[in-house]
Amino acid sequence: MKTNSGAKKRFSLTGSGKIKRKHAFKSHILTKKTKKRKRNLTHSATVHKSDENNVKQMLRLK
Repeated sequence: MKTNSGAKKRFSLTGSGKIKRKHAFKSHILTKKTKKRKRNLTHSATVHKSDENNVKQMLRLK
């Protein structure tokens, strides 16, 4: 089975087995967004527990 090529570019695995993701809405039209909002979008986050199974299926981890 092939890995979903879009998913492998967007998600990575942490050492503890959680899935790391980036925040959306930080690519363009940044002039109307506040500095605080843009700064908070910079940091990475983890995939929510309810979405984890779908992402793992796309990455062929499950």
